[in-house]
Amino acid sequence: MYNFIANFRKILDICKKYAGNLVNDKGNVIRRGVVPTFSDLEVVALSITAEAFSIDSENYLFNRMNKECPNAIPNLISRRQYNQRRKLTMALGEEIRKAIAKVMDGGEFVFSIDSKPVRVCQNARAKRCTMGYDDFEHAPSWGYCASQNMHYYGYKLHALC
Repeated sequence: MYNFIANFRKILDICKKYAGNLVNDKGNVIRRGVVPTFSDLEVVALSITAEAFSIDSENYLFNRMNKECPNAIPNLISRRQYNQRRKLTMALGEEIRKAIAKVMDGGEFVFSIDSKPVRVCQNARAKRCTMGYDDFEHAPSWGYCASQNMHYYGYKLHALC
């Protein structure tokens, strides 16, 4: 869990860098009422860190943090407060993500999101397949998908945006 805390601190520094004038000097969105001790930027950073570690259960996240490193994050809020504040700071998190994406953008117009294998036929029938027989450049070929742990004969479909 200490790896989680180290990444949380790094992501918090990145959020502070890209938040700009969206937050005040304490890291909170400007609004009336009591100033929280656990800032809005910390809520956004905790949410992004949990997403990066594929933790989708708030219950699991807070139970594990309270058991393994209870004093690692000072002024840590309760799970109920975190859930409520995360909903309030969703727009702030989105603006920070857009600012980071704008900096990462190298002037490209097309981005690859993901790819997946598309099988043309079963592997046993691949040698008899006549698809793409006339046009060798567009013919299916053998491939391997590590995420599904399978060999296939066909194409690799790429999702672009």
